Amino acid sequence: MIRSIMCCCGSGLGSSMLVRMNVEKAVQKLGVSGVSVSHSSLSDAAEGAADLFVVGKDLENFVKELPRVIVLDNIMDKEELETKLKAEFEKE
Repeated sequence: MIRSIMCCCGSGLGSSMLVRMNVEKAVQKLGVSGVSVSHSSLSDAAEGAADLFVVGKDLENFVKELPRVIVLDNIMDKEELETKLKAEFEKE
């Protein structure tokens, strides 16, 4: 069950914060509640740190070992994000 989502980028500052804001909006739009969304650097992305991780395509190779990951082809594409999030929540 997805209760926490961590958005990661290289430094944990710029793009991960932007993606976090978009994830929060998408989760709200999908009508999902009780999910915490955080952003961090890739070094914090470890099993148990969150139920679902969201990263850009450039970091795909660094998160292969994690159980549930959304890889975004374009971190600015809100539609792609929403579609992939919806698919993850539908697995529940």
